[in-house]
Amino acid sequence: MNAAVLQRPLAPPPAAVEQQHRLTKRLIWLYLLLLLFEGALRKWVLPGLQAPLLIVRDPVALLIILQAANRHVRILNPYTLVIFFTTILSFLMTFLSGHQNLYVAIYGLRITILHFPLIFIIGQVFSRLDVERMGKFLLWVAPFMTVLIALQFYSPQSAWVNRAVGGGEGGGFDGAMGYFRPPGTFSFTNGTTLFFSLTAVFVFYFWQATRKVNFLILLAASVGIIVAIPLAISRGYLFQLIITAVFFVMGSLVGGGRAVGRLGLAAVALPILLMILSGFDFVQNGITVFTDRFTKASLAEGGLEGTLGDRFIGSMIEAVGGADDLPFWGQGLGKGTIVGATLLTGSSDTFLVAEGEWGRVIGEMGPLLGILTILTRVVLAIHFLVRSVIYVFRRQPLPWLLTSFGLVQIITANWSQPTALGFAVVTGGLLIASFNEPAENRAYAA
Repeated sequence: MNAAVLQRPLAPPPAAVEQQHRLTKRLIWLYLLLLLFEGALRKWVLPGLQAPLLIVRDPVALLIILQAANRHVRILNPYTLVIFFTTILSFLMTFLSGHQNLYVAIYGLRITILHFPLIFIIGQVFSRLDVERMGKFLLWVAPFMTVLIALQFYSPQSAWVNRAVGGGEGGGFDGAMGYFRPPGTFSFTNGTTLFFSLTAVFVFYFWQATRKVNFLILLAASVGIIVAIPLAISRGYLFQLIITAVFFVMGSLVGGGRAVGRLGLAAVALPILLMILSGFDFVQNGITVFTDRFTKASLAEGGLEGTLGDRFIGSMIEAVGGADDLPFWGQGLGKGTIVGATLLTGSSDTFLVAEGEWGRVIGEMGPLLGILTILTRVVLAIHFLVRSVIYVFRRQPLPWLLTSFGLVQIITANWSQPTALGFAVVTGGLLIASFNEPAENRAYAA
């Protein structure tokens, strides 16, 4: 027998691996809980501490990194190395040719130094079974979140459920016909969109694996993600739900067998469920408001082509195309964030760099470092997509469905906004972990 084989250490049994990463997993769960309820703390529980609570997940992220490093979890890989390099160099150049504000620069630094590595840590520490557990938890939360946004939708902005960050009135965001977009337990309305978008991924997944989840909870969550469409008054959520549904159909057709049967069941049950729900006045009123907003916004943007072409794709093309007009080393880390704008000017009403993510990154870091950072995120997303396709043909649909939401979160989500950053990190980490076998915790081979 080969001597090298004899000297190779045996892999620890699953129970030993579970024990080794128990604390790290608990910290990851704490990260998720703070992501879901950070806004509730800032609005209802501790409004006087709303400013420091904005970055309440930062210490948890640091603890996860330290704990992972102590357990020899691999943090450095081609993706993190490139991001660390561009971020640190941009941080240094901020004081040579940028805005030179230390606090603003640190706020920008934390986005990729503290949070981005968590994607790969979650991917190594969690097994696919852990991913399913987190998905089940989101299913449990979904019905309660739907009830909350319904209360916010129909309550005046002076009501307690519509408290803003800091405890003031008016937590909603302008919607249509005098109704406001509800933020749920989040600080801003984008949290509602992101929460239901991620939850919808697991709703679709568990309809393909009903034996793994309580059927009544799955049904309640299914109703919740549908009712949330008009109540959230969010076109972004509707588009994301359609994308996930398309991925579900494609994955079911490739999977064959039971997957096709589940698809047929969904094709019959979904229209019936929609008809039943639309018969309720509180849902019908929401549909009217949502339709009004959708129509007016689409007309203002030139229809669907304008919405997707100009607002989404156009903003990315404009960001790259306008890079030549920017300072080579950018305007400095953190300047494009709302917090950065507030610290630099005393006002949060305007974006000092760009509203879109690509424009912000390139504007802060400059053409060279900014485009390199964006390309790293794009390549990572493509890596996810390719691997998830392989798993679809293995009849393992979870990575594929998570990719339906994760692609946008990795490539274009506005990471300067803490909630968007948190959902991108959690989704990316769960996506990598979904490649792992339930009884294993394999290192992610980047």
